[in-house]
Amino acid sequence: MAAAAVATGYTIDHEVPSTPENLVWGWFPIDKEPVLRVAPGETVLIQTLTHAGATQDQEPISYLTGMGVPREEILDDVLAFWADRDGRLREGASGHVITGPLYIEGASPGDMLEIEILDVTTRVPWGINNTSPRGGVFSAAYPGFTEGDQELDIAPGTRHLIRTGMSGGREVAFFSPTIEVPLAPFMGIMAVAPDPVVGEPGVTVPGVHSSRPPGKFGGNLDVKDFKAGTTLYLPVFHEGALFYVGDGHGAQGDGEVSGTAIEQSLSGIFRFAVHPGRAPATPRAENDTHYMITGIDLDLDRAMRNATREVVNFLVEEKGLTAAEALSIASIAVDFRVSEVVDLTQVVTGFVPKEIFLPRRSIE
Repeated sequence: MAAAAVATGYTIDHEVPSTPENLVWGWFPIDKEPVLRVAPGETVLIQTLTHAGATQDQEPISYLTGMGVPREEILDDVLAFWADRDGRLREGASGHVITGPLYIEGASPGDMLEIEILDVTTRVPWGINNTSPRGGVFSAAYPGFTEGDQELDIAPGTRHLIRTGMSGGREVAFFSPTIEVPLAPFMGIMAVAPDPVVGEPGVTVPGVHSSRPPGKFGGNLDVKDFKAGTTLYLPVFHEGALFYVGDGHGAQGDGEVSGTAIEQSLSGIFRFAVHPGRAPATPRAENDTHYMITGIDLDLDRAMRNATREVVNFLVEEKGLTAAEALSIASIAVDFRVSEVVDLTQVVTGFVPKEIFLPRRSIE
């Protein structure tokens, strides 16, 4: 596709629409024909669809208009995907609608894929959030659940249609007449194709890695700071990396404690690079102010330990500190935040401030 200038000011080399042939449902195929082959340095606009309104049994127009979405705000891609559901693999898969894969030229196992997130924008002025008495951190399957834990006074399966739009010069979610939540759209899922092994979190069927739990391949990280202006680094497991993206969120708090954010269809603009032989042990990212290092585990305490270990390793490998110095810096200067806790494996992110590293001074 010829390069095209868009309103964001970026030159787009390729566009990937969210049409049925470009979408997968709830897993990361390693043998799907790539929807696009991308040379490092090229810029790609990728359309994504939220699963909310596109995957339920009820036909989307009646489902969404029944919630209050005007017919003209329902994307044709939603209707096309819903009509194309029959025959798609479901055993071992989850519920996310994901765009991909993109084949990145030159990426091989053991390399590091760099994903520069240039822009993320909303496609429709609405999103959906779910709450229930036994959802999110209140699920009976959630670690720490104890028999007899009191349920919240919420009707099961409560869905909140949340309008979004401009207010006071910024895009917000109109939660209520007295509450406006600033939007900060980001892709909950950014992944390379994993190497699924039965018995690992999210792998119950050979060759099928559910999109629910994140891992070292990225996936459903739900780190709200992985938004426009951030660069994400993932290890590569297959030729071409096979990049997937989806699970758009208009806004989310750290933790995503109800189990969902504002689930909203988004567009993203990305630029890719390949770093041979530099695969990180865990997803890493950076923006103008921080390095962000993730720790992932089924257990939140273990995720915290993993995040701390990886921060120490990063400071040793990239900044030349000793392990003792690195752990000291991790304790006195690094913030560790619980990014998400509701997708089987849990994510803690260490935020290493860049301002503590002074420019090298020349010796006269």
